[in-house]
Amino acid sequence: MTRVESFGETWEPTLVDRFGVALSARAVHRHASPSGQRVADLGCGYQATLARTFAGDAQQVTLVDVSLADDLKQLENVTVIEGQLPEALAGIDTASFDLVLCLSVLEHVWEPDRLLGEIHRILVPGGTALLNVPTWVGKWFLELAAFRLGVSPAEEMDDHKRYYDPRDLWPLLVAAGFKPSAVQCRRHKFGLNTFAVCRKSGAAGAEHGRP
Repeated sequence: MTRVESFGETWEPTLVDRFGVALSARAVHRHASPSGQRVADLGCGYQATLARTFAGDAQQVTLVDVSLADDLKQLENVTVIEGQLPEALAGIDTASFDLVLCLSVLEHVWEPDRLLGEIHRILVPGGTALLNVPTWVGKWFLELAAFRLGVSPAEEMDDHKRYYDPRDLWPLLVAAGFKPSAVQCRRHKFGLNTFAVCRKSGAAGAEHGRP
């Protein structure tokens, strides 16, 4: 099954969705500053709600999702890439970004190892990747909210491929190329999500073009 719509493309995010985005935004700003950085927001959602909050401060922002709102394509320092992950990243040069965000996305892809490998590739040495994924405890809450209470979109939960506790996500990050000493992986959002901070080894600024 191939995803054909971005998050929030044909419906308004619910209160639960907006609360989750707000918590993710707090975590992002706690661990990295997009100001003056080249930032990629992968699976950013149709409206790229989080990226809009820092697009004016970042040096350059690349948004990647199945489809994106037309007004985003008019922003001066924003590049829009529409397509499936991880395939949509194939045309991006190696070592292109200082900060890569992948928030509530990995659970939607069939090949998480490929996506993580691409994230490692497009980061500059010394760059940071921030990831958020629901845990197995979060699965119960998300499915309750979507399937029984109707306060979250059921189609989003039906698109989940798997869930990640820290012990599930950590080995995938290491296999993607991040060194264990450069990976912080912990639960957050009341234990419903796993949040990872990953720094690519190497001196900042030691960039190279894609072979």
